[in-house]
Amino acid sequence: MRFERWSARRALLLVLVLASLVSCEGRSTPAAERASSTMRSTEGESAQLVVFAASSLLGPFEQLGEAFRSRHPSVAVSFNFAGSAQLVAQLEQGALADVAAFADPDNMRRAQAAGLIRGEPVVFARNRLALVVPASNPAGIERLADLARPGVKVVLAHENVPAGRYARTMLTRASQRPDYGPDFAQRVLANVVSQEVNVKQVLAKVALGEADVGIVYVTDIEAAGPSVRALEIPSDLNVIACYPIAVAAASQQPALAEEFIALVRSETGQQLLAQYGFEPVSRNLSEPGSCG
Repeated sequence: MRFERWSARRALLLVLVLASLVSCEGRSTPAAERASSTMRSTEGESAQLVVFAASSLLGPFEQLGEAFRSRHPSVAVSFNFAGSAQLVAQLEQGALADVAAFADPDNMRRAQAAGLIRGEPVVFARNRLALVVPASNPAGIERLADLARPGVKVVLAHENVPAGRYARTMLTRASQRPDYGPDFAQRVLANVVSQEVNVKQVLAKVALGEADVGIVYVTDIEAAGPSVRALEIPSDLNVIACYPIAVAAASQQPALAEEFIALVRSETGQQLLAQYGFEPVSRNLSEPGSCG
């Protein structure tokens, strides 16, 4: 009798387990839904190209991605936009990418030294700094010297970010001129209320009125619309930012990566970059002031 009762219990348990499995098959978990969605998004695509790019490249690179897809319908192109230093850190931690495009040669050299880059990088674009203020300009900022006024709220990119490093280089240059004074950079840095991890966040702080002025790239302001306006930095103080691009060492699609880089450097790519305010690449990158 005990055996019969035990067999009955086992049978009941088996029925309950089967019922729960049937129920689970009819209900997707969030993880299952995400996996299903991922499979649908890549169905029919034979390859994926992953591009790591500096935040300031968002606009033109998204359009270049569309152009690349039109040439390679079976290739899925995805982008990771962030500060150049962040991108290198992600690569160092094992993130997979096919193309790496940074806003400065220093981070590219860092990636090369870590064995993260295949072949030789090439410079494909140049950029310059500008002051950005809210459209209403409540602090009345009109020129670079105004950044040192007491009480002005300044926002910069962090010094580890190319835009932040370029901004500090520019302020140091100004400090060497008598019309700004030797303590100019120090006075401006004393007014800094926030340091951001990329230029897009600097721009957002200014657009939201959380800062009176920021230092970003010319290209970022041109893409920002009417919420902000640009003020020029004197050309003899400004910094030229050079953007290098290369195939990532861990690329699983090196041939496609080379094709994407060729598109960026092509006449089509250069014209598109120019539409966003990027400058053509200097023929002689060793000339004084050509980079950094």
